[in-house]
Amino acid sequence: MTPTAERGRIRQVRDHHYYVYVLASSRRVLYIGVTGDLLKRVIQHKEKFTPGFTARYNVNRLVYYEVYGHIRDAIAREKQLKRWTRARKNSLIESMNPKWQDLFPTLS
Repeated sequence: MTPTAERGRIRQVRDHHYYVYVLASSRRVLYIGVTGDLLKRVIQHKEKFTPGFTARYNVNRLVYYEVYGHIRDAIAREKQLKRWTRARKNSLIESMNPKWQDLFPTLS
């Protein structure tokens, strides 16, 4: 790889964002995940692209997310949130989204 191409690749990696997100069902069943493409990932959940927990429990409303510049930070935060109690997760969501509205329409 040429030095110019290498600098371009490094810049791309540096400019990339990673997301920790929380999805909820209408009954407030929660799912916490991490992704490099939030819009695409939420669409996959909404369309039940992969059979599994979110498809089975209809967990498809984006109710909370955070943005990180490095995947290691996003993964660490995802693991932290997964260890939290249900009450603490609810408080986090309600601090930013008190009505638990689907934030998907706000993504661009």
